[in-house]
Amino acid sequence: MFALAMLLGAKDVSLSELWPILANRGGEDDKIAMLREIRYPREVAAVLVGAALATAGAIMQGLTRNPLADPGLLGLTAGANAALALVVALRPGLSYFGIMIVCFVGAALGMLLVIGIGAVKKGGLSPTRIVLAGSAVSAFLYAVTDGTGLLFKTSKNVTMWTSGGLIGTTWEQVRALSPVIVVSLLVAMALSKALTVLSLNEEAAVGLGLRTAYVKAILYIVIILLAGAAVALVGNMAFIGLMIPHMVRAMFGTDYRTVIPMSALWGATFMLMADTLGRTLYAPIETPVVAIIAVLGLPFFLFVVRKGVKSLS
Repeated sequence: MFALAMLLGAKDVSLSELWPILANRGGEDDKIAMLREIRYPREVAAVLVGAALATAGAIMQGLTRNPLADPGLLGLTAGANAALALVVALRPGLSYFGIMIVCFVGAALGMLLVIGIGAVKKGGLSPTRIVLAGSAVSAFLYAVTDGTGLLFKTSKNVTMWTSGGLIGTTWEQVRALSPVIVVSLLVAMALSKALTVLSLNEEAAVGLGLRTAYVKAILYIVIILLAGAAVALVGNMAFIGLMIPHMVRAMFGTDYRTVIPMSALWGATFMLMADTLGRTLYAPIETPVVAIIAVLGLPFFLFVVRKGVKSLS
């Protein structure tokens, strides 16, 4: 899928031209510039974002035992978007590393709001309650994002950041975020066995000697880092974290030692596919990748709501 993404677009490149250009062995000047500085960092970013969002969704579904858990549905994406809008308005000259940190903080605050509101009543965080709280908090934070853009007359800049897409991705952005995403994925894989036990029964996990509070805290930090990094790179991108883990569990089972790495792989593949479709459907006009993902993700979301997790696992 990565090879196809590199070959196809508004200006197609043949397979015989691709490798020499990437290996710095010459080629047409216009194609060299297009591939190395535009398409190559964009598709590397697609791999990173797809893997990050799918893995974050898988971890959230395992921790909450909620089939509807997803960074976009539980306040993380909206929180990162709101923080991003505020920093664009108040600190327009902030470095990309600073923007990334702000997105992490926003994602954390969004998730804390959802968990806090969902846990107010007796009975704890039921799947229905946490999704309703997530919807309410996300709506509020998106309103903050839009209101900030209107108040400070930065709507255009905010929209460019938060609309959800890979247009304009640079090597600087990829270099800043790739260590965060890669390290977070490795930590998630290292804790995948503990997550499998937690996803089945927390009491059994305690009985087996698992330090549940410690494991949960680390995994929630991983979720925040993955979701915040994805928003800092591409803005709002819902449904990947919902769809991919369900598909992976249907194909490979419910052991998170398999679910985590396969979610990363299939999330990256799906994101590459969506971006390639966006660039080729009506080339040279680009279809927003967020629209393609929404067209595929919304019916899947409704299917999960109707049938429940058992139909896919």
